[in-house]
Amino acid sequence: MGIGMMIGDVAAADSGQKESRQAYLLRYIERNHFISIEEISRLFSVTTQTARRDVMALEQQGKVRRLHGGAAIATPVDPVTYRQRRVDNAPQKERIGATVAGIIPDGAAIFIDTGTTCEAIAHALVRRRDLRVVTYSLRVATILSENSDFVLAIPGGFVRPVDGGVFREDTAEYIRQFKFDYAIISVSGIDDDGDLCDDDHGEVAAVSAALAQADRTLLAVDSSKFGKRALVKLGSLQDIDIIVTDEIPAEPLLHKIRENNIEVHL
Repeated sequence: MGIGMMIGDVAAADSGQKESRQAYLLRYIERNHFISIEEISRLFSVTTQTARRDVMALEQQGKVRRLHGGAAIATPVDPVTYRQRRVDNAPQKERIGATVAGIIPDGAAIFIDTGTTCEAIAHALVRRRDLRVVTYSLRVATILSENSDFVLAIPGGFVRPVDGGVFREDTAEYIRQFKFDYAIISVSGIDDDGDLCDDDHGEVAAVSAALAQADRTLLAVDSSKFGKRALVKLGSLQDIDIIVTDEIPAEPLLHKIRENNIEVHL
């Protein structure tokens, strides 16, 4: 056997090992939604540099997206489910958007989350003037850019087709560069313990960064989210100053809201 053939065999074996490792890694992320670089290193007995290269390779294939310290599945929300969310409770979301727009003053610096409720809010906000907006939602940014002369900032990165979310490894760090008068967020659920929950680890990291940079935090949710729990905890009602919704929640969630002196706008 020649030296060239031996080198080729070793390279093929390494390539096969890498493909097998990445395939298993993708299945792991699909089941668990997120994995850290340290977990990859420990799980496969590889260096953190190799772990990062695996994540970058899967990201280039559009299968995962890099987050600070790890990776998440590229599309945690099913496209059919997301389209249905646009239809579900649409009148309530439109009224929520109008109420939020009435709270936000002209000239404010704001952060806006992604999702169908925040898209409704964006449509209503075009009546305001001189807003300075940071969002990681391409759809929110498009709505505002086509109908206003606001100052808009979005992070660069990969666009998630299902909802137009823009993500890169340092999205949270990008958001931390700004200060906001209001951070406007929505969530997948608020459980009876008062915990705010969402479906996606990357969204939670971005929104948590915005909440920390805001003078006032505004949670916009329709009543179907009350009493529901999603996969990832974002925070709690202690982090919220204002809730805009279509119905007063029942106990024990209402008690949590009163306990934290949160303004409720219907």
